[in-house]
Amino acid sequence: MRRRTPPPPSPLPQRDGVDPVRLRLPAEGPWVTVRDHLVERLSGAAPGLVAEMLDAGLVVGADGRPVAADAPYRPGMYVWFHRRLSPEVPVPFPLLVHYRDEHIVVADKPHFLATTPRGSHVAETALARLRRELDVPTLTAAHRLDRLTAGLVLFTVRPEERGAYQTLFRDRRVRKTYEAVAPHAPALSLPRTVRSRIVKERGVLTARETEGEPNAVSHIELIARHPETVTEPGTGTAATTGLARYRLTPTTGQTHQLRVHMTALGVPILGDPLYPEVTAPVPADDFRRPLQLLARELAFTDPLTGREHRFRSSRALTAWTSYEDWAAGQ
Repeated sequence: MRRRTPPPPSPLPQRDGVDPVRLRLPAEGPWVTVRDHLVERLSGAAPGLVAEMLDAGLVVGADGRPVAADAPYRPGMYVWFHRRLSPEVPVPFPLLVHYRDEHIVVADKPHFLATTPRGSHVAETALARLRRELDVPTLTAAHRLDRLTAGLVLFTVRPEERGAYQTLFRDRRVRKTYEAVAPHAPALSLPRTVRSRIVKERGVLTARETEGEPNAVSHIELIARHPETVTEPGTGTAATTGLARYRLTPTTGQTHQLRVHMTALGVPILGDPLYPEVTAPVPADDFRRPLQLLARELAFTDPLTGREHRFRSSRALTAWTSYEDWAAGQ
């Protein structure tokens, strides 16, 4: 089997902890110039942006030299540029470094902070923040947590070692334990293992369960419960007969798996804007009532050192420690 030739190193440095965009021109196409291809490929960008970037010398080739506006199209050519970042709302919660050695960094991510650059969240992400704060430009994420989920995330220091840690997650050799706050359902028999098939379609906000071979497995346990009646925010009525704290142990990693499984059991996680029903999107500057889901523990055998690691988040779920404050958005 023929090995793929790795791309050349980036001729551009990071900016604010964010890597430059790297594009490889397709092997075939109707384009006459590099500009023609970039205009088509970046069709969602502001009109005239490609021309502005080329004229300013902001698009470069592997040698670091600016690509001319009339440069001929060359199949397989690599180009780099920095995306024009829109202003981002800072997430006003600390990103805690839980552990660090020469191979890995384990961070305790707050709610509302994306793990890696994606969509409108680029510089204001856990990865970009850590690169800036630790001055480790080579840092990469070994896995990802949803933006609305808090808790432990593993990052790797050296790019050549990233694959060894990603393999741990792929082969299910990392034990991930979550905690969640959700309504208490006295009739729900726990502990139990939920198995189902979950699909997530591109462009659709929510994942859904469907018929077929299970690809999502979660073990659900009841840790404790509050017996008091509570009022759901915005309803003005007593919507539940109390809250419970649950331990969730997934053995697979489908998108929104725990949120889907908890909803299917009739106990959707508090603060979820997607399940059981999609509500208004959470604005970037709305930090009230965070999703009550926390990646509490991360345990694995280090593939490089053989060391047994077990990390535990120090964060608390506010709906459990003070439901009134959480419901009031404080």
